[in-house]
Amino acid sequence: MNRIVIFDFGSQYTQLIARRIRELGVYAEIVPYNAEIEKDGVVGIILSGSPSSIYEKDAPLPNNYVFEMGVPILGICYGMQIVANKYGGKIASSSKKEYGHAVIKLDMEDELITKDVNLSSVWMSHGDRLEKLPNGFEAVAHTDNSPYAVIRNKDKKIWAIQFHPEVVHTKKGKDILNNFLNICNAEKNWNMENFMQNTIKNLKEKIGDKKVLCAISGGVDSSVVAVLLHKAIGDNLIGVFVNNGLLRENESEYVMESFNRLGVNVNYVDASNLFLDRLNGVLDPEEKRKIIGHTFIDVFREFASNLKDVDFLAQGTLYPDVIESVSVKGPSATIKSHHNVGGLPKDLHFKLIEPLRELFKDEVRQLGIQLGLDREFIERHPFPGPGLAIRIVGYITKDKIKTLQKADSIVQQEIKNADLYNKVWQAFAVLLPVSSVGVMGDKRTYNNVVAVRIVESIDGMTADWSKLPYDVLGKISNRIINEVEGVNRVVYDISSKPPATIEWE
Repeated sequence: MNRIVIFDFGSQYTQLIARRIRELGVYAEIVPYNAEIEKDGVVGIILSGSPSSIYEKDAPLPNNYVFEMGVPILGICYGMQIVANKYGGKIASSSKKEYGHAVIKLDMEDELITKDVNLSSVWMSHGDRLEKLPNGFEAVAHTDNSPYAVIRNKDKKIWAIQFHPEVVHTKKGKDILNNFLNICNAEKNWNMENFMQNTIKNLKEKIGDKKVLCAISGGVDSSVVAVLLHKAIGDNLIGVFVNNGLLRENESEYVMESFNRLGVNVNYVDASNLFLDRLNGVLDPEEKRKIIGHTFIDVFREFASNLKDVDFLAQGTLYPDVIESVSVKGPSATIKSHHNVGGLPKDLHFKLIEPLRELFKDEVRQLGIQLGLDREFIERHPFPGPGLAIRIVGYITKDKIKTLQKADSIVQQEIKNADLYNKVWQAFAVLLPVSSVGVMGDKRTYNNVVAVRIVESIDGMTADWSKLPYDVLGKISNRIINEVEGVNRVVYDISSKPPATIEWE
């Protein structure tokens, strides 16, 4: 399969570039800026943006072979600086920074920037700009603040642009990326139907008649992995669903019933008491994550010790997890401790299977629909691996879990009743470690505070709080206070990501 390789210099938008290319039907992969790559199948290269400046000490630079591969190259923002630096251009810090909308004005028509882009809005995010053209390059377009907003060297098949075509704020951004794919003569053969058929075929060949242990959390990712494996190897799939006692209300029953309907054999393990015992008295959120991760491994190890002839363990690792597990300069340098990548102890002696490691979250949902999972199941909001443990700020007890389960269930119900569930990225409740004074039935109370967190996002990398109708927020608040014992105050979280995160811990 042909592919576009995106060299990541740490931009917050790098994953968006890959997503846009894939939406256009071409497989794109992200690699660290200094990676050595296999040339087979590479039809084009994109150099991403970066928080760095090219004249900084230790500024990230690609290896020279990138410019010698003979395939078209597109430099975006910092990628333009790299191109200019390589070929003798001059980059300087601009006295007038350029963030937000700008109007692109063509100096000449070009395969990348066609005339329908002229005078359209693009999204700028830079403090440096190109002030002298690199040798052999010519100007294609400018803005009021950037004399060289688009440049090209047709002989070397290199284009560079100052703005970000991958963000929705650039009106013709997707068209520009599509033009680059046409320059690359890229075959548009990336879709979920092809991915599903090829993956099932490859799984059959790799696994043969051996057995696979698959940990099922009840979330979309692990569920899609289980059904995909079931299609490939049938009853040689051994699914195991661990109830850690930190799930949403009635979650375990819902998950088991869903898999029973699909004909997938899943073993149920109730380890809730073990998890809660180990979390007793633990306050630090990172320690909670580690305890939960280690306990999952212990439960799997004990379950697997009673099995024979199991060679593989399947995990629902996604492409963002893979990217974040590789240390690069930029905001995605480290991985959260509850992610799957690299977390498998060697003494389990399983070979790891990660059939979703090439996919983004929205692609996993598309795959799930291709596999025949119910749309309601597939469209469920993301739920953190540590479960409610990181939505109970502070110590965890059974009573707190029950309180949060009831409050969270009300949030889910009212969002669905208002037909908003599929219009937001995540909606949930958080139990805070504070009590507040209230008056209930003419009596003074001193009870718990619940925070409601509802955000809108495309992929969870960035998010904004949802501007819900006041009547919906009012119903949520009234129901939680009236129906959940021990709660007398509800607050709404209006923080965006960044600087806040979606989850509280």
